[in-house]
Amino acid sequence: MSNSDGGLAPERILELSARLSKVAGSSIGEIASINREAKMLAINAMITAARAGEAGKAFAVVAEEFKRISTEIDDVTHALQSQVHADLNELSHIGAAILSHLRGQRLADLALNAIEIIDRNLYERTCDVRWWATDSAVVDCLTNASDAAAQHASDRLKVILDAYTVYLDLWICDDQGRVVATGRPERYPRVRGASVASASWFSEAKRTASGNDFVACDVAKAPLLNDAPVATYAAAIRANGAADGRVLGVLGIHFDWRPQAQAVVDGVRLTDEERARSRVLLLDHGGRVLAASDRRGELEEIFALPGDAVGMGSYAAAQSTVGYALTPGYETYRGLGWYGCIMQKEPQATAEQSRAA
Repeated sequence: MSNSDGGLAPERILELSARLSKVAGSSIGEIASINREAKMLAINAMITAARAGEAGKAFAVVAEEFKRISTEIDDVTHALQSQVHADLNELSHIGAAILSHLRGQRLADLALNAIEIIDRNLYERTCDVRWWATDSAVVDCLTNASDAAAQHASDRLKVILDAYTVYLDLWICDDQGRVVATGRPERYPRVRGASVASASWFSEAKRTASGNDFVACDVAKAPLLNDAPVATYAAAIRANGAADGRVLGVLGIHFDWRPQAQAVVDGVRLTDEERARSRVLLLDHGGRVLAASDRRGELEEIFALPGDAVGMGSYAAAQSTVGYALTPGYETYRGLGWYGCIMQKEPQATAEQSRAA
């Protein structure tokens, strides 16, 4: 929203309501104060007329009428005060509800955009793993099972890693789960020769029906990669690189999660003022924090959405608005049930106006 549109901000509803309430209260108070003075004059006039005896009778009639009118003004003032207060109170509640809905919808839209960005990124990883599993150097590494073939494959994986900087490492595993070649043996010397037979990504990739299938795993720390958090994708390596070829082993590719995810949560389009009171999150299907704009709780904290929070929406929570959106997936990547989520505290002025209403 441009500066010239600032007067159209939904927060103006509460600002104007609060201002109108203050002005109306002040004006009605002034009317009541003036009327009290008039009533006192009428009473004093009646006292004076009574002291004047017969000569003051005509004046006493005027004073009595003035007192009656003053009493009616009191009644009108009290009725006006009651009605104005009720109407302004309702206006404030309606304004707060509209503001909450608009803020919640915007946060949900931003949360959806964040999860869509990560989905598109991870979809590319599913393409990478299926493509590289058919690379001749990768297939030959398991077909020939020689040191020379393993070295050639390792060199080939290094070329890929130099071009695709979003990965920590790429592993070629034989059908028993032993890592026979990696792209960064110098950085991660413990990987080659290690067994990953118990890893779910390995066993699931071995069971895939064809070379068109892949396995995507939730983010986890990888001990062999110095406990770095990775999103691992895997595909079966098949004889001759054919989609229906015999399974020779598995290619596992380890997406460098932290910097890529951090770029997504930091890149959500919030103003500097909004960013200071907002927390942008990526959550797994169980509410585990995968990434957070404040860098807190990653892979440890559980941010539990309400039970009825499904799909996309928002809700209010302790002077905050939470917008969320379930992963829609992208192309052949259906997603893992992750959520984008943004928790935003109310602006201080708006919170005070809401309490006053």
